[in-house]
Amino acid sequence: MNAMTDIKTDTTNAAWHQRRLDATPRGVGVFGDFFIDRAKNAEFWDIEGRRFIDFAGGIAVLNTGHVHPKVQAAIAAQLQRFTHSCYQVVPYTEYVALAERINALVPIDGPVKTAFFSTGAEAIENAMKIARSATGRSGVIAFGGAFHGRSMFSVALTGKVQPYKAGFGPFPPEIYHVPFPCHCASLDDTKRAIEQLFKCDIEPSRVAAIVFEPVQGEGGFNVIQPAAVKWLRELCDQHGILLVADEVQTGFARTGKMFAMEHFGVSPDLMTMAKSMAGGTTLSAVSGKAAIMDGPAPGGLGGTYAGNPLAIAASLAVLDVMTEERLPERAQKLGDQLIGHLIAQRAVYPQRMGDVRGLGAMVACEFVDAKGAPDADTTKRVQMAALKRGLLLLTCGVYGNVIRFLFPLTIEDAVFAEGLAAFDAALAEVLA
Repeated sequence: MNAMTDIKTDTTNAAWHQRRLDATPRGVGVFGDFFIDRAKNAEFWDIEGRRFIDFAGGIAVLNTGHVHPKVQAAIAAQLQRFTHSCYQVVPYTEYVALAERINALVPIDGPVKTAFFSTGAEAIENAMKIARSATGRSGVIAFGGAFHGRSMFSVALTGKVQPYKAGFGPFPPEIYHVPFPCHCASLDDTKRAIEQLFKCDIEPSRVAAIVFEPVQGEGGFNVIQPAAVKWLRELCDQHGILLVADEVQTGFARTGKMFAMEHFGVSPDLMTMAKSMAGGTTLSAVSGKAAIMDGPAPGGLGGTYAGNPLAIAASLAVLDVMTEERLPERAQKLGDQLIGHLIAQRAVYPQRMGDVRGLGAMVACEFVDAKGAPDADTTKRVQMAALKRGLLLLTCGVYGNVIRFLFPLTIEDAVFAEGLAAFDAALAEVLA
């Protein structure tokens, strides 16, 4: 095929699928063999006109839905003014205004400052730089099952080998993993592992930060135990370690609060955020206590595209939508409804559906075999049976046996019900 083939020449998914295979590397794994053409709220249509209900949300990016009118209008208005100046060269007022709004929202005690970047991984990278600079220490503790990104330091923090870490080592030193205290490991397990770590690998006075997701995303939507959050805060205070909450996936109303840390009554020292903060445009942030955020010297933080004006405009509109449409409350309502629905379905298939768990609308269910072991094959079959019915779902979990639900929080009730009906039909096809 001519590399310069016009974009409008092919109109079928099959033709574009082959062009994708020829033009792009296999390392960029792609789930769908269809190509999106247009979208609205919780629905999208492919280039052949097929309609899908979106329970993936671009991996938790679309809490305000596809092409929300207010977000779209904000981007369009900014597009008429300017698209780039590089904030570090010629600043713009909207960057500062958004930082002020975020500072007032995050559950961090004391004066807060915020810096903007482009991706979640970039936010994590910079949070670790800030932590090391502010403490003068180098060690970092993360958790098994964590996902913090694909860049070299963030993937080193990630606690899931396949497909993220395999073949990419060696990784940056002085990164340590301990069991994540959730439904699958006890807080005592975590305490023992950290005690062993401090005795055998690194003294606490050399640990800069402990970083965790309040609800693990790729790890399987594992909700941290509330007692564990309080214990981690106490441990960090005892040893001068910074507590870093990675809210890249949990932030911006997904869990029924603006940020998941609000559920636990604990203030972190630093927070990372991205995904749904800017309605599908590329924006991330690190927020933290002002004295800590001021650790790096001028020039130590930033990036050419960090805090892009179009994304900043989108994020300001997203915050308005979150308030006006009461999306945290909407998330809790939809999440409660979904958990009840999944528990009812588990009663129908008690030998095949495992744990149902979540926080707000960050909900997942497991699939197991007849012996109760993780069943990735059945999970994939349910996912594909749903897709055949026009429902897009994502899997996750260390064993690949978890289906997660990440529908837009703005989803219409009728579309939500239609999506659940499609999921039920997929279960009946695969499990009955």
